[in-house]
Amino acid sequence: MIEQDTIKLLRECDAGVKMGVSSIDDVLKYVYSPDLKNFLVDSKQKHNELDSEIQQELDRFKDEGKEPNPIAKSMSWLKTNMKLIVNESDGTIADLITDGCNMGVKSLNMYLNKYEAADEKSKEITKKLIDLEEKLAIDIRRFL
Repeated sequence: MIEQDTIKLLRECDAGVKMGVSSIDDVLKYVYSPDLKNFLVDSKQKHNELDSEIQQELDRFKDEGKEPNPIAKSMSWLKTNMKLIVNESDGTIADLITDGCNMGVKSLNMYLNKYEAADEKSKEITKKLIDLEEKLAIDIRRFL
């Protein structure tokens, strides 16, 4: 049970971190403010560092991880592009990223509760990802 919950939790973190990086990539070319761009680039780098840690843990279990849900990814891309067509601004970008962070925090907490038998290392990774998402949402509030 511990191993199964651990793998499932790590898979959700893997999909979540990939979704976060993809979302940041989707908006970076539209950012005007150097400060907002720095927050996003820094967060993307931290997401990628955490992804390396997730991959190491998944490798330990000989698991390939999980890609983000293609429908969720497509819907996110569509929402991003539609909103930016209507209002290409740093405020719109901050709003989109904040929504994504909030959804990520909600989902990751749900999985942390669902896979309660997971090992402490995978729980620690999940909490790091939650903290990363919460920090980004707080950092970019001033652009809303």
